[in-house]
Amino acid sequence: MKIAQIVPSLESRHGGPSRSVLGLASGLAQTGHAVDLLSTAPGGTGAARTEGSLVTRIFSRDWPQAVCPSAPLREHLLSGDYETIHHHGLWLRTLHYAQKAAARKNVPLVISPRGMMSPWAWNHRHSKKALASRFIHPGAFTAAAGWHATSEAEVQDIRRLGFTQPVCVAPNGVTAPDPAQEATAAAHWREAHPILTRRRVALFYSRFHAKKRVLELIDLWLSAPRDDWILFLVGIPEAYTVSQLEAYVLRQGGTGKIIVEDGTDAPLPYAAASLFLLPSHSENFGLVVAEALARGLPVIATDSTPWQRLESVGAGRCVSWHDYPAALQSLLSESPESLAAQGRRGVAWTLEEFSWIKTARQLEAFYGRLRSAAR
Repeated sequence: MKIAQIVPSLESRHGGPSRSVLGLASGLAQTGHAVDLLSTAPGGTGAARTEGSLVTRIFSRDWPQAVCPSAPLREHLLSGDYETIHHHGLWLRTLHYAQKAAARKNVPLVISPRGMMSPWAWNHRHSKKALASRFIHPGAFTAAAGWHATSEAEVQDIRRLGFTQPVCVAPNGVTAPDPAQEATAAAHWREAHPILTRRRVALFYSRFHAKKRVLELIDLWLSAPRDDWILFLVGIPEAYTVSQLEAYVLRQGGTGKIIVEDGTDAPLPYAAASLFLLPSHSENFGLVVAEALARGLPVIATDSTPWQRLESVGAGRCVSWHDYPAALQSLLSESPESLAAQGRRGVAWTLEEFSWIKTARQLEAFYGRLRSAAR
């Protein structure tokens, strides 16, 4: 099957999809399909980069860049011979191109909301999203042959909004980390901040956005003594810049207790930490949780993320924001040996449960069912 996987941007500043869509495309290629991974970037040329049966093309992004228009991507899709077109994300012009190409070729259009249909995300700046639905990609949601959700919670989000098309639940995958790369990453962060070698590190790593409760996490951390721990905030600046967060930490009296760093194009910071924190308002999956678990970090996530099994596996806690302070204090009080044991359980579970090949097989079957239904 020849498949187009479309993501508006593969730039690291756009968070998890820049890694997860690449992982999915690679998994599908490894199962024997011809996969084109198509994206946009300032100055993109559309030149092909080939790895086996995976071809990646980055097309130029036109003005206004905020909605990712790209005439070269549009023309490529319309002239392509794809048998399935799969778009990741909402509210951007690339979804319109995917819809038009699928209609012209009479092939299935699959959409991955990537968390953008959760109640919190859907209602955040809702008026702008209503305009995007009407003018940026009109009719795309109803034109979809099917949806791809990364959790059962995301299926509920799709159904709650009234969409009745088939949904495939296929979580993101994660790969075992490379020990040499982890050692290099740890050395990078500890050289940049020697204090990380002298204290145990609780890590937040995600976009700096209100959805992630970044300011609330700072306030929580400073609400009690944390003894030999330090909070390490590494993120992709979005709603907040590093300077804004550093100023907030300073005003709250957090000097020496919290470090803020820009994670854009930097080594992944997991190897410098002993515990991972994700207190989001919502997540469709939360790739950073899987990545942290695969590296042996216990996790404290909010129950508005699909990580309820953390507790039954014994790899951390998944609690309401109301109960987050108690969960945080509990894990900070545990010994290094206890946290390491939880981390080992998380590694075993994650690498068995979340495989890109397994996810690719699920979507492969889903694409086949949609194609059969369209005949």
